[in-house]
Amino acid sequence: MDQSQVRPTILVVDDAPENLMIMDAILGGRYALKLIDNAQEALAYAQSTPPDLILLDIMMPEMDGFEVCRRLKSNPDLADVPVIFITSKNDIEDEEQGFAVGASDFIHKPISAPIVSARVKTHLKIKFMLDFLKDENARLQANAGEMGMLKEMLWGGAFVKR
Repeated sequence: MDQSQVRPTILVVDDAPENLMIMDAILGGRYALKLIDNAQEALAYAQSTPPDLILLDIMMPEMDGFEVCRRLKSNPDLADVPVIFITSKNDIEDEEQGFAVGASDFIHKPISAPIVSARVKTHLKIKFMLDFLKDENARLQANAGEMGMLKEMLWGGAFVKR
């Protein structure tokens, strides 16, 4: 399969099976979805197979979405993966806490399919552009190092720009 046919992977974490089914109906045709109904399993999956984006419920048993997000963001391999909270919590304090632990955005329940689609698409574009810029920066730095070695080989230590 060539790169243009690879679908972005989205991890959807919600303890309510009906919410997972709704997300599958909205996004399943365009993205590779991994649907998980508990926080521990979601963390393990994300660490073993980093997704491109995570949709995360806040209110879950055993570990809430805030703690899941905090743990995801503390892992260097997952720190740049956007996390969008899907929640019925709509207090300003909840949003402040979510952004403080590293969330990229919020979608409030009841959800709207066009809003979910638009926000997912936007955050995936941002992530892919940031990934591209990181890769390009690394390539440019490698080229600069090679150019420095080439100058040294050609001109020795006496190279002076006039």
